Amino acid sequence: MKTTKEIEKLEKSAVKLTVTVAKKDVADSYNETLGKYTKQVQIPGFRKGHVPAAVLERKYGDQIKMEAASDLIDKTLNEIFSDEKDTENRPLPYAQPKLEKMPEFDTTKDFTYSVTYDVFPKVEVKDFSGIEIKEPQVTVGDEELQEELKGLQERNAVVIDKKDEDAVAKDDIVTINIVEKDDAGNEVASTKRDGFVFTVGTAENVYKIDDDLVGMKKDETKEITKTYAADDKDTELAGKTKKYSVKVTKVQVRNLPALDDELAQDVNEKFKTLDDLKKDIMRQLENAKERKINEMKVNDLLTQLIEKNAFEIPESMLNAELDGRWSMMARQFQTTPQELDRMVAASGQTKEAMLANWTGDAEKMLKSRIIVDSLLKEKNISVTPEEIDAKYQEIADQNAITVDEVKKHYEDARAKEYLIDDTKEQKLYKELFAQVKVSKGDKVKFADLFKNN
Repeated sequence: MKTTKEIEKLEKSAVKLTVTVAKKDVADSYNETLGKYTKQVQIPGFRKGHVPAAVLERKYGDQIKMEAASDLIDKTLNEIFSDEKDTENRPLPYAQPKLEKMPEFDTTKDFTYSVTYDVFPKVEVKDFSGIEIKEPQVTVGDEELQEELKGLQERNAVVIDKKDEDAVAKDDIVTINIVEKDDAGNEVASTKRDGFVFTVGTAENVYKIDDDLVGMKKDETKEITKTYAADDKDTELAGKTKKYSVKVTKVQVRNLPALDDELAQDVNEKFKTLDDLKKDIMRQLENAKERKINEMKVNDLLTQLIEKNAFEIPESMLNAELDGRWSMMARQFQTTPQELDRMVAASGQTKEAMLANWTGDAEKMLKSRIIVDSLLKEKNISVTPEEIDAKYQEIADQNAITVDEVKKHYEDARAKEYLIDDTKEQKLYKELFAQVKVSKGDKVKFADLFKNN
């Protein structure tokens, strides 16, 4: 089929494609459609397949032209988009071409139509000037080790009841019955809560009456008046004074195991001594530190590259990403996207407002992905079998397991593909970090490294 095409670049990585089909092909398309009608249409007075063309055209002329025009558009678009030499002007899979208007169909003239659609954004990452990456300076030491050991003790602790005569103290686990009272001293039935369990001195207690409970004993009842700060995070309590009646029904304490070889063996049979456990904890902390610092460096680099190499995201791409996130959120709540819509509306929020809040992060993620993909292609980054073997060894060392165990994990084709892609990206980042300035950043405590991230 003889066609000519013209591509006009529009905003947000959209294009307008104008196609002109030679009049001979227009006539052939019409005759082909007319032939189908001749074979299929049955009109009283004529045998099926023997209806004269002139009769069909009088009765179905506009319909035949419309169908012929639609077929012509479909055929020519399929030809154009299957051209292996012009992949950059193909529509995104979730951005079907939109016909501006159906043009006049005349078998004696060329047929011209225009469609608009989104294409994959094209970005040339050329500007690396002025980019500086600050690498946080983090030390993993005894403080971090002791914090992890404390957590292990708490997770392996045995909870036991305190004696009835023993008073509530900080870090005790208490069970209370609580009810709010009005100004007349009457209980507000809707606020009654029995069997509320929390650890004294933690954020688990929404009523913030921990200090008032210290010193109380099992089965003791106490009237508590609490005035909440005007800027309290709980808007239902902020600036208000509440009166509560509280009864302690149970007081428990965590019996922490000793830090010894026995605890180490309970954690994992591969540990023979407490020192074995400590060495493994330090290894895990160091690995976590390196992963987090590398993640921060990559995010910083991509953020600066986005700023220096501006380009726009197609609306269809952004909408597809937001829809994907909405569906993922629905799966997390074990429901459908439609039911999630209703749940959000019932909570007083709107889907539109939530998607608007996600938009900035979604745009940055998409732009980062596009920049990485573009650089991988531009630099022709690839990995060899030897490099994958080295990656297996690295993973084995980081997790204190054998290389064979690592390989078994990546026997699945999709997992192996993910590993290869990740190895390519890390190879790219290493090359990019060599092109920009990487300097020492501020000293950061290990725990703070993971805050607000």
